[in-house]
This record gives sequence, structure tokens and C-alpha cells, in this order.
Amino acid sequence: MGVEIKPAQALRLLHDIACGLTHDEKPANAPDFTLRQMIILLTVYLEPPPHTVRGLARKLGVTKPVITRALNAMGRQKLVDRRRDLTDRRNVIVRRTVGGALYVEGLGDMIVAQAAGLSNA
Repeated sequence: MGVEIKPAQALRLLHDIACGLTHDEKPANAPDFTLRQMIILLTVYLEPPPHTVRGLARKLGVTKPVITRALNAMGRQKLVDRRRDLTDRRNVIVRRTVGGALYVEGLGDMIVAQAAGLSNA
């Protein structure tokens, strides 16, 4: 079931979410991620595993160093974990963490709250 909103409402929702992520409304201790980093994080959490650096780079149309830099930032925040694939040591497996799951859940809650405000506007 889809939600129908007008383009101006969609843009307002995106604006309000972006503002919330850069101000105090963001989930507790949330880092300031770039849009690219957020896409990588959401891909890891919303799409079924396994995820590899190589696979994420291919899927998102970026280079492996782009993925690695993003994962470094997320790893410092304990939102993802990386392990060498023991069956194919060329691959690095990207794994979800409890902290990352809580962050993504908080982000979802924030988006729902912002979207609820659209009907009141």
C-alpha cells in the first residue's frame, strides 16, 4: 500500500528529515553522514545479507574505496562490522550490529513522525 503525497510535500519531507539529521532531532549520538554514506548504511540494513564491499560498490555504482571510506565512518560509530570472508579471503563481509539496527530504527521513527506532520500541514 503506497502513500500518495504531492511533489511539494515529498520535497518538504526530504527537507525536514535532512534538517532533523543535522540538528538535535536525530537519533541519540547519531553521526552526520553524507547522503552516499546513508544510502550505503540503508542498503546494508534494508536489503538481505550477505553484503560485501565489492557487492555494495557494484550495486551502488561506486568504487570500492568509496565503500571502504563510508564503512570506516560507520565502523567508528559501531553501526557496521567487517570481517574477512573465510571461504573467499578476497571478500570482506559487511555485517549489521545492534547499534546500527537501533540507529536505523530511530531514523525510521523520525521519518514516520515527520511524515505524520505532512497531513497536518
